[in-house]
Amino acid sequence: MDQEIFNSYSRINHLNVSRETFLDFENYISMILEKNKKINIISQNTASKKAIINRHIIDSAQIIDFVDLNSNTTTDIGSGGGMPGIIIAIILKNMKNNMNVHLYEKSYHKSHFLKEVSKKLNLNTKVFQKNIFEIKNLETGTIMSRAFKPMPVVLELVYENFSKYKNLIFFMGKSGKKLFENSKKNWELEYIEKKSLTNEDSFLINIKKIKKKK
Repeated sequence: MDQEIFNSYSRINHLNVSRETFLDFENYISMILEKNKKINIISQNTASKKAIINRHIIDSAQIIDFVDLNSNTTTDIGSGGGMPGIIIAIILKNMKNNMNVHLYEKSYHKSHFLKEVSKKLNLNTKVFQKNIFEIKNLETGTIMSRAFKPMPVVLELVYENFSKYKNLIFFMGKSGKKLFENSKKNWELEYIEKKSLTNEDSFLINIKKIKKKK
């Protein structure tokens, strides 16, 4: 494989990501750039190959250590253009893990794009063109939330709409610390934190239990 491609993903080499995974990432990026000419899959500010790798691919891939690999499903609650859901599905495929990745995206055009990517890359996904806030009694392993809704909104959603899950992963940005501390005033959370690979001001939170404070 081209050494330049390999070097582009050097920050996730410790995840034992295979050569085939990088090639799938490259194909996915090509699809994003092509579709982005017609509809807004990702922001134009990050619509270059280098930015997609650093801001989206590596950022999404780093949560694989938090994903419960023994579950039948994992769920991306606001998938957009597929980050992190498609990225995790690519990694799982190349790990030979048959877990099904559920992608919730209410936009018709983005949902259609997610289906196209899944078919082309042979991913084990199921795309739901639905508003997840309107669906109750959901069951899954890991729940992923990246650039979706503010933390308090997502915590309420998971608490009310999911009857069973293993853990909830949040991607937190620069202002995330304050938001997280405020959220803990209303919720009892069992969690661990991890520094982000892509931004020194960002961090990840892996929440195992959520309980409302009285």
